[in-house]
Amino acid sequence: MLKKNYNPENQPKAWFFLLPALVVVLIFSIYPLFRSLYMSFQKGSLIRQSFTGIDNYRTVLTDPVFYKALRNTALFAFTVVPIGLVISLLISWIIFEKVKHKSFFETIFFMPYVTSTIAIGIVFRYFFNGSYGLINYLLGFIGIGPINWLDNIHMSMTTLIIFGIWSGLAFNIIILLSGFRNIDSEHFKIAKMFGATNWEIFRRITFPELVPTITFLLLVNVISSFKVYTQVYALFGGQPGLAKSATTAVYYIYDKFHVAGRPGIAMAATVILFIVILIITFIQNKIMKKVGNR
Repeated sequence: MLKKNYNPENQPKAWFFLLPALVVVLIFSIYPLFRSLYMSFQKGSLIRQSFTGIDNYRTVLTDPVFYKALRNTALFAFTVVPIGLVISLLISWIIFEKVKHKSFFETIFFMPYVTSTIAIGIVFRYFFNGSYGLINYLLGFIGIGPINWLDNIHMSMTTLIIFGIWSGLAFNIIILLSGFRNIDSEHFKIAKMFGATNWEIFRRITFPELVPTITFLLLVNVISSFKVYTQVYALFGGQPGLAKSATTAVYYIYDKFHVAGRPGIAMAATVILFIVILIITFIQNKIMKKVGNR
């Protein structure tokens, strides 16, 4: 009689233990995705809806406010993500190489990540205040200012970008420090034995070893940046800046859904944003694979 070899994959018990997590994912992730797609073809309120075809998509794609929101979102993402990663990489390298008691500094840098964005935004509103803000006070020592950070349509996105860079540092630093720890220290010792400079060590050893970590951070940060909403709400007191100068894609969706009461249009904008994020993520992964293979 032949005995079947044990195969740990697709065992009924494994699916049984996975079932609670799968149910949560199905209810809170998969179902809302398909529900949004369905609602994007409907008109009316949440209670009374009727099929309207692609009219909602036509409305969104001909709305100049939506294109302004997309431009602001793209500006935010493609500015905050690279600048934030470079600063995070520098800080994490300094902590890893030059600082003692690393665990203490890791705790200090991680605290903003577990703090409410709304609470941090309120604090930053005081920092950016044009009359008595800390930032203008410090800039005054070098003869700059005062700058109207919050109530100037030309400064709204700059203020939001600064806040976005700061709020993303904590997560990036913790993940990068983990990446630094995973690099075998023997590589550095051998490189120094052969007289390699710090720049050569970084370019030929450290950076290639960190490419998977950087790829992960790029993916997470780009997706998070395209979904920016809480920072806008907190920084500008529930408004998207003066004259909607800091409107982002998700804030546009929020405005159409909750303020204007047009869920169909909001869901159409959601689907379009989802497709944009998918395309950008796909291109980004292709680029990072090529960089990692060099």
